[in-house]
Amino acid sequence: MSEEPINLVLEHLRALRREVGEVRDDVRDIKVRLTRIENTVITLRREQASDAEGVAHLEVRLDRFGERLSRIETRLDILDN
Repeated sequence: MSEEPINLVLEHLRALRREVGEVRDDVRDIKVRLTRIENTVITLRREQASDAEGVAHLEVRLDRFGERLSRIETRLDILDN
């Protein structure tokens, strides 16, 4: 009769070990997916910064064109009032 409780405890311990192993595998998979998500976010932020830089350059160029147009209008005396 003493063998049965020991076997029962061993069965429970084996079941717990299996479940812990499954949880460990799930956590490992979640970590891999989270790393991929983090890398994607980093890439998106870099692209966003690059886009913002491009927009800033275009705004500067547009401002210069506006200044040049104003000077041309002044020289040709065709200013809008």
